[in-house]
Amino acid sequence: MLDTIILLTGTVEQPVLGAILLSHNPALRIVAVATPAEVMALEPQLLRRARLIAFCTDVVVPLRVLDQLAFGAYNFHPGSPAFPGWGCAFFAIHQRARQFGATAHLMAEKVDAGPIVGVEFFDVPPGAGVPTLEELAYAFLAQMFRRLAPQLVHSRPLAPLPIRWSGEKCTRRRYAALCAASSPPAPERLVS
Repeated sequence: MLDTIILLTGTVEQPVLGAILLSHNPALRIVAVATPAEVMALEPQLLRRARLIAFCTDVVVPLRVLDQLAFGAYNFHPGSPAFPGWGCAFFAIHQRARQFGATAHLMAEKVDAGPIVGVEFFDVPPGAGVPTLEELAYAFLAQMFRRLAPQLVHSRPLAPLPIRWSGEKCTRRRYAALCAASSPPAPERLVS
């Protein structure tokens, strides 16, 4: 039986999201973690009674931890299924996306590749930049968390939706390459 939720998120979100989960199942134990070291320190006996929920974090949960979780792991990703990976708001702006959103999915060995269990879409406002898109995605992510919380606190897995990840994975390497390509060339060095 599920008796523990491991909440992987920032220290600001931990008490708020924990309270939402407890409002739907007060008998749960919430274990808050925020860093890769804290994830790696989770004991196997805890994992066998737990579900992990990651919310808006770039911490990658290793397969050895995912495999030990008796009730699975879900990630709340601040981007739509067309933008898996890191820094997706930047890539959406760069690609002039007309729609963006937030995605919840079952965690798998590969980042942002597991079955999708929740999605919220919104139109990209005209003239929006990365900060605006990130704020909107975060707001929709919080709304989806509240909507899915009653299901997350019980043993049964969330049902996958008929929506698939698409688009090229957004990575730090792609981001650096795009930034380098759009930067003006360095001035030539003068030789005297």
